[in-house]
Amino acid sequence: MEIALQQIINALSLGGIYALLALGLAVVFSIIRLINFAHGEIMTVGGYGIFAGLVMGVPIPAAVLMGIALSIIVAVGMERIAFRPMRGSSVTSLLITSFAVSEILKVLFQNGISARPKPISLPPSLSGTLNIGPLTVGIVPLISICVTLVAVSGITWFLRRTTMGLAMRAAAEDFTMLRLLGVRANTVVASAFALSGLLAGIAAVVWTAQRGSVDPLMGFFPVLKAFIATVLGGLGSLPGAVIGGFVVGAVEVFSQAFLPDSLAPYRDAIVLSVVIAILVVRPNGLIPAARSDRS
Repeated sequence: MEIALQQIINALSLGGIYALLALGLAVVFSIIRLINFAHGEIMTVGGYGIFAGLVMGVPIPAAVLMGIALSIIVAVGMERIAFRPMRGSSVTSLLITSFAVSEILKVLFQNGISARPKPISLPPSLSGTLNIGPLTVGIVPLISICVTLVAVSGITWFLRRTTMGLAMRAAAEDFTMLRLLGVRANTVVASAFALSGLLAGIAAVVWTAQRGSVDPLMGFFPVLKAFIATVLGGLGSLPGAVIGGFVVGAVEVFSQAFLPDSLAPYRDAIVLSVVIAILVVRPNGLIPAARSDRS
């Protein structure tokens, strides 16, 4: 029982990171039909921003804010430079553009910074554990869970209670009609990228806190898992992206914890098999997106 509870906490911690990244992917996809595979590099930029802040000697909270701000700036700049000129192009063209941006940023990281991991030192107070009844829980996983819950709650409030949030939800339903009503498309799309950058920056904070380092490929595998979570939840569905993230995290953690050693090398294949099995039963995802077809 204690082991199961421990793994549930680990699953919530890892699934929260996938949920944040999947939500960022879903926000952009729901509006302009773009799966932004450069989203992982936005997360990596946030990690390097934290590293740069710590190297400059700023306090950790300021370094964290620096990393998140840098992720937002890069996300908005990416939309303006790379994706806005491609708006209206085919899904294939947008996909190729996102891969190209991803590879360009990886090369810049590797040659402009370093191909090796850069360590990020945490205060000793964050490296300890807490005893909760019979459980011994790391402080960083608990912080990760709390940060994820606060971030998802904040994004939900933004989308439901603010003018721009309502405009983004309306754009996800019918972008053409929204433009006919006089809402500026560029503002809505840029805001969606800024929101995805914010989520990637928060994910970078949590991920680097758990890993203790940042490297050029830091965001690749988390965003790949987040994409799987987005498809599992229902492509373009924001609640589905969050639920899909937690499901993928749970399957990954529990398969790692309880699989026999002989099957450990097949963990990722087992995770994908579970996802495929769910999609066979629910081909549109756990919570299909409700939207109108549009070009």
